[in-house]
Amino acid sequence: MLVLDPGSGEITHSCVTALPEYLEPGDLLVLNDSRVLPARLIGQRADGGEAEVLLLRPIDSDRHRWEALIRPGRRLDPGSKVRFEGSAMVVAIEARKDETAIVRLNGVADPVAEVRRIGQMPTPPYIKERLDDRERYQTIYAREEGSAAAPTAGLHFTPELLSAVRERGVGIAFVTLHVGLDTFRPVRVDDPAAHPIHREWYRIDEPTAEVINETRRLGKKVIAVGTTSVRVLESAATDDGVAAGEGWTALYIMPGYRFRVVDAMLTNFHLPKSTLLMLVSAFAGRERILAAYAEAIKQQYRFYSFGDCMLIRGRG
Repeated sequence: MLVLDPGSGEITHSCVTALPEYLEPGDLLVLNDSRVLPARLIGQRADGGEAEVLLLRPIDSDRHRWEALIRPGRRLDPGSKVRFEGSAMVVAIEARKDETAIVRLNGVADPVAEVRRIGQMPTPPYIKERLDDRERYQTIYAREEGSAAAPTAGLHFTPELLSAVRERGVGIAFVTLHVGLDTFRPVRVDDPAAHPIHREWYRIDEPTAEVINETRRLGKKVIAVGTTSVRVLESAATDDGVAAGEGWTALYIMPGYRFRVVDAMLTNFHLPKSTLLMLVSAFAGRERILAAYAEAIKQQYRFYSFGDCMLIRGRG
C-alpha cells in the first residue's frame, strides 16, 4: 500500500494490513457492497462463429432486456441471435447504439438465474485466466448483485482487516453502486469534458446516511474505499451532509471538482485515460498523482484490478 499525503506530497510505503494505523478513532470507512453478476456470456452466432455478450444493466423490471456490450459488433446486427451450449436461453439483439446494444434474454422464465448458471465473471481483458472460483472477484462483504465489474479496492479486505479497523474504533458503513460501462471504456476524446459518462445505480440507506452525517458533525474523517464509494457519497451530497435514497448517478468527477463528503480515499492504481484516474487526480491533484504513480512503477507495485492499493490521506 502506497500512502500519499496530497498536501506535502510525501509518499510512504506500507501494507494494507497497516491501514488501521492511518485511521483515527471515530473515523468512518465506507465500502461498496455491490456483488458482481457473472454477466459475460460466450455463445454462438447463427453462422457458427463465437459471440460474446457482456450484460451491463437491466432496462426493465423483470430483467429480460439489458444494455450490453457485444462482440464482434460487425457480425451482430439488430435481429441477430446468440445461442449457448446446454442452455435454452437465446440472446436477441434488438438495437445498437454507439458502443452498446439493447438485447433481450429469451427462452427461460428466470433469465438472471440462467445467467448465473452459464455466465463467466466479467474480468478485465488484461486478465487472461478464467476465474473458476468466482468468489475471487467478489469482496468478502458483497451483498446485492448487479455489478458488471468488481469494486476492486474492496478486494484487499479480509475479515481480519475489518476486525482490526473496528478494534481501532473506526466505524464501517456500506453503500451500494452497481459498476457499469465506464469501468471498461477509456476516454477517447481530446477534451475530457466531452466524454459521455453512463449512469450507474446507487443506494444509501437511512442508517448509513445518519452515521456519515454524524461522523462529519463530530469533525471526523469519511474514508471512501474505491472510486465507486466516492461516486455514491458525492452523488448523495447535500448542504447538510448526505441524503438517504436510491437512483441513478451520472456524476463525472474530474480535476476542478469540489468534494463535499469524502475526506480520504483507498483506491487501486488505474488505467491511463480513464475516468477513474481523473477522479483520483481531482481528489489529490494531478501532479501529486502522477508523482505517486511514477514512484509506484519504480517500486514495482502491481496496477489495476488485482493490484496493490494507494491510501490518499486527504484532499489535495
